[in-house]
Amino acid sequence: MTSDIPPTGSAEAPLDIARRFAPQIIERAAEFEAARRIPADFARKLAEAGLYRLTLPAEIGGYELHPKEYVRVIEELARADGSLGWCVMIGTTNALLAAFLPTQTMREIFASDPHVITGGAAAPSGKALPVEGGYKVSGRWKWGSGSQNCAWLDAGAVVVDAAGAPQMRPDGQPEIRTLFFAVDQVEIIDLWETSGLRATGSNDFQATEVFVTKERSLVLGYARRVVDRPLYRMPFFGLLAVGVCAVALGIARRAIDELIALAVRKTPTWERDLLKDSVRVQTAVAEAEAALRSARAFLFETIDAAWDSVHMGRRAPLELHRDLRLAAVNAAWQSRKAVDLAYDQGGGSSIFASHPLQRCLRDAHTVTQHVMVNPAMWESTGRLFLGTRKLPAMF
Repeated sequence: MTSDIPPTGSAEAPLDIARRFAPQIIERAAEFEAARRIPADFARKLAEAGLYRLTLPAEIGGYELHPKEYVRVIEELARADGSLGWCVMIGTTNALLAAFLPTQTMREIFASDPHVITGGAAAPSGKALPVEGGYKVSGRWKWGSGSQNCAWLDAGAVVVDAAGAPQMRPDGQPEIRTLFFAVDQVEIIDLWETSGLRATGSNDFQATEVFVTKERSLVLGYARRVVDRPLYRMPFFGLLAVGVCAVALGIARRAIDELIALAVRKTPTWERDLLKDSVRVQTAVAEAEAALRSARAFLFETIDAAWDSVHMGRRAPLELHRDLRLAAVNAAWQSRKAVDLAYDQGGGSSIFASHPLQRCLRDAHTVTQHVMVNPAMWESTGRLFLGTRKLPAMF
């Protein structure tokens, strides 16, 4: 394919764009939290700057970033605000699917508006009945992060027959398709009232007998790559897990920075010395730094190994899938540990709504509830080290 769409944004690197936006994000973070979403005007600014095109193919104006560079951008955004980093992460992970759609459909969804934002939910919470030209789809999906700012939403659905029975693939598993809806084809149900990641607007959305053409659907893990380059040979769910933990890494970096900033100016009640002179604070900062930076190094090591494999024209072997998922869950939980250390040593200052440490705590603990990095992933990866080849869903 040849490109008829100019590269998004300017010659400015995506990481530099993220850093440029950081002060504005920090300034408006309380507003985002109160609204329980990223306001449309700010999401549009991010999109116009190219931050939702990090993973799109170059043919349609995307940056097609190396996964390590992608992590760095998401980290920087999440460092400014976890919810905003999360929304960009979800939108850009979703954009990876562009490479698996027919060329015309890819351009329709991701290139007809160069500033498009997409989102969705991978869980197969719907049913898709085959009809002439496509599917009639009904369902309700949770966790539609950033959906209010999206032009397109995709969702998983089990393909069923007229009686509602699942249609089976040759391997004996139900056929599950990911289908793309224009946002006006679905109803967004506002129920996002949570402790952490409050500004992600991760509402439910539902569809009732919506027609979706076959070209606007694919089977994750089995779809043919229309754009066959290294980024799109990487494991999709592995990259989703990497994105999720990148948000956690950014939140943790913010928490450590906030503790240090607090420690150099705060004298605790009944004490003479600054907080920074406390042995327990010094120890906590060192432990937090070690936890965060060692986890990040392991993540980058596994990304490099997987990238070397796919760069040779191969899919990453199961062992690299395993290591990628292990590195991601480890990064998320070590980030949470770092945040907990920083919050605890912040003392009474940490609990106030005006202090970033309380939001870091809530956001970090919410990230580790996500299915990509929740505690079950320790078990799943551990089984693979022990020779059991039973894979979890979405691996």
